Amino acid sequence: MTKTALITGASSGFGAQFAKLFAKDGYNLVLVARSTDKLNAIKHSLEGEYGVDVTVITKDLSAQGAAEEIYAFTQQKNINIDVLVNNAGFGILGDFAPSSLAKQQQMLNLNIITLTKLCHLYLPYMLAQKKGHILNVASIAGFAPGPGMATYYASKAYVLNFSDALATELKGSGVTVTALCPGPVNTGFADAAGFKKSLLFSGKEDGKAAQVSRYGYSAMKKGKAIALPDIMCKLGAFAVRLAPRSFAKWFIYTVQSNRKE
Repeated sequence: MTKTALITGASSGFGAQFAKLFAKDGYNLVLVARSTDKLNAIKHSLEGEYGVDVTVITKDLSAQGAAEEIYAFTQQKNINIDVLVNNAGFGILGDFAPSSLAKQQQMLNLNIITLTKLCHLYLPYMLAQKKGHILNVASIAGFAPGPGMATYYASKAYVLNFSDALATELKGSGVTVTALCPGPVNTGFADAAGFKKSLLFSGKEDGKAAQVSRYGYSAMKKGKAIALPDIMCKLGAFAVRLAPRSFAKWFIYTVQSNRKE
């Protein structure tokens, strides 16, 4: 039987790359994002090239009830989800106090609440089948406090630790959970967060999104709990644990506060 993967944030960046990887392996797809035009373009491309079925759901995943609506749709269409990829997410660059509370709430809904709900809704089927994968896109940011992006870093710490804990709970069930923890990569995320000009993204090539996605896809298939896609991510995660916390906070805040002209 053909398997089906559900991918959130599938209209660009990692999400679009994941869609290609799954389609190439013969998976039918359920692609979720806010942009109908971009999703339909990906749908036609993948169906034409790989002969898979692609279902498009236009949805703002930061909205209340979004996860339940997606689940209800797939249930109504009798689409069983064998792989869940929680890729959608965004960040907000800037200090917390002057930021928009509504925007912060929107981000937390997307990065944490919707992700958690989708895991809870789609896990029972996977457990009943005794097989399946969940791939949650966390970040190297999840390993440290992030002054200048405080809630974003905290949200990714949640994704990292939630995924790692869930992976242990599900050991032996046939279902695996992987937290992919990339570093800065030029995708639509950087534009949305407002730090294309941040030194964090200086010199980060656009093509790296495909490389990181391939690594995450491979790590998911191997059942790795935490996937750090390159040596810099591995060193960064290790350094944060060794460095004094005060230095880590100072360094992160300094880098994020600096802009290219």
